[in-house]
Amino acid sequence: MPQLIEKAYTPFQKPVVGHYLSSTATTTTPSKFNNIRGYNVVNGDISKLPLKVKTFIEESVVLCQPDRVHICDGSEIENEILIKSLLEAKTIIPLPKYENCYLARTNPADVARVESKTFICTELREQAVCTPRAGVQGALGNWISPKDYDDAIMKRFPGCMKGRTMYVVPFSMGPIGSPLSKVGIEITDSQYVVCSMRIMTRMGALVMDEIINKSADFVRCLHSVGTPESGKLAMESWPCDPDRVIILHKPDNNEIVSYGSAYGGNAILGKKCFALRIGSTIAQREGWLAEHMLILGVTCPNGTKKYIAAAFPSACGKTNLAMMTPTLPGYTLECVGDDIAWMKFDANGQLRAINPENGFFGVAPGTSAETNPNAMAACTKNTIFTNVAYTSDGGVFWEGLEDTIEPGVTITDWLGNPWELGVSKTPAAHPNSRFCAPAGNCPIIDEKWEDPEGVPISAILFGGRRPQGVPLIYEALNWQHGVFIGSAMRSESTAAAEHKAKVIMHDPMAMRPFFGYNFGNYLKHWLEMEEQCDKLGGVMPKIFHVNWFRKDKNGKFLWPGYGENSRVIDWVLKRIDGYHCYQETPIGLIPTPESLKLDNLKSQLNLKELFLIEREFWLKEADEIQTYFDNQVGADLPKKIQQQLNNLKDRVENMH
Repeated sequence: MPQLIEKAYTPFQKPVVGHYLSSTATTTTPSKFNNIRGYNVVNGDISKLPLKVKTFIEESVVLCQPDRVHICDGSEIENEILIKSLLEAKTIIPLPKYENCYLARTNPADVARVESKTFICTELREQAVCTPRAGVQGALGNWISPKDYDDAIMKRFPGCMKGRTMYVVPFSMGPIGSPLSKVGIEITDSQYVVCSMRIMTRMGALVMDEIINKSADFVRCLHSVGTPESGKLAMESWPCDPDRVIILHKPDNNEIVSYGSAYGGNAILGKKCFALRIGSTIAQREGWLAEHMLILGVTCPNGTKKYIAAAFPSACGKTNLAMMTPTLPGYTLECVGDDIAWMKFDANGQLRAINPENGFFGVAPGTSAETNPNAMAACTKNTIFTNVAYTSDGGVFWEGLEDTIEPGVTITDWLGNPWELGVSKTPAAHPNSRFCAPAGNCPIIDEKWEDPEGVPISAILFGGRRPQGVPLIYEALNWQHGVFIGSAMRSESTAAAEHKAKVIMHDPMAMRPFFGYNFGNYLKHWLEMEEQCDKLGGVMPKIFHVNWFRKDKNGKFLWPGYGENSRVIDWVLKRIDGYHCYQETPIGLIPTPESLKLDNLKSQLNLKELFLIEREFWLKEADEIQTYFDNQVGADLPKKIQQQLNNLKDRVENMH
């Protein structure tokens, strides 16, 4: 932050023992510590906080000038008070059809992540982003200089919280106390964000105790919904400043600053900002991986269990796979996480993963009892829905739930307008509408999902929406080839960002919007993980690429997907166990026809077309990957990745 906030934090010398809040901290009665240095603390005992925490709070107060400061304890009483305030402000409405669930409708200008206004701040540009070819717009992150970073803050934040309460939110990414976890403090003036952070992270007094008792460092997160330059909020129930939104990251300081948006990953700063952008930079420094991946556990009929991580772009079936109901008899699947994986080698060279989140922030449209019954069950209590439609019987609706509407029930769309099934021409729910539900609600949550040691990862899947050319599944030839496959991922764009049209976009590792540092260095880090594993005597996970979305000439999906994806997972497990059930192709290893369990499959499959690898398609694919690397990565591309692309070209050119 600018000099006002960026001065050196004095190390906390003596750990403070005991709870930093009084037993009555959940009330709104100001404590005897209020008005310290001219500001009013209405909740919490600031005198017991470490100096570095006090400094962060006090400098934020000087900058933002709130009327009150509330140090969050994460309690039920506190949450009830915040929910009541949100109801009074009409930011949320109750959903009596479910247990303790609410619907928020945002300002229509604040509905998705804003990648074009998201920046990484480093001293040198090449530390944050690759150097693209001259005349080419870089697409692997946005850099901002320290001076422009400071200027952006000073043009927006001074006085931005006048008349509001500043909430201090201590939170842990991962189980509290886990060696794989990290802690943060988010300062925000949004009650919606506080309630969402309570669902999405471990939040409150126990985390602050961790900071106090262990003198733990923390990621500093400053957020404000902002105040437009006109001083007038266009939508009082959803304050924001969409014309001046900016999301800033300073990895060297473990610092995130977000202004103008109250929505999703722009404001719930533990999610993409911390878990991926700052998380990936910490992971590089410390020798582990912070990735945009689900984690699932699969138990075979013989009782053996394996854990798999998978990286798909947003809205490409991550949540559906993470909570899949297998159609194969004898198989069970359990969910560890649906979006983020932090992975680190243990002393034996086994890659272990935690889900650093505490909840699901899932895309609502397309989710149903047919596609994902476990997700539907997860969001029937203690859930905040955002920008979905509302039903007159006190429930929610979105595209995919048409069969659930009872006769006589009317629907109000996400904008608050009447909506009629089969008549209205606009979507009832925004395409990027969400459910924010506690992970513990999931009926198939894995018993080890909060294991502080993490779960052992045996395979990593990459994948995206590829309507043509890419087979259902193929296996990488080795770790380097697998890293190349991840680096070359492409997928149809989604509603999770500003992109409107369904175009095939490069989305390396499903991390394109989330890299916290130079993508070329990120790939080097991935390649170096193999050497780290070897030194510890471990075995690297196998890498695969999946594509549930290949279509035939009539535009129909060739693979039924959803629970039938367990048939593909079955083959992955066979390969983990070393079964020779593959055939070699120029792009990797694909299943032999007899190795896929297709018994009792309701759909008629065209296996030949599903696994067809066409020479002309893959020559074009290789050329487009080369162009992308040349245009976007340039000299930052590791030589080993270029060699893998060269090898692919040679194999495809020589295929019969």
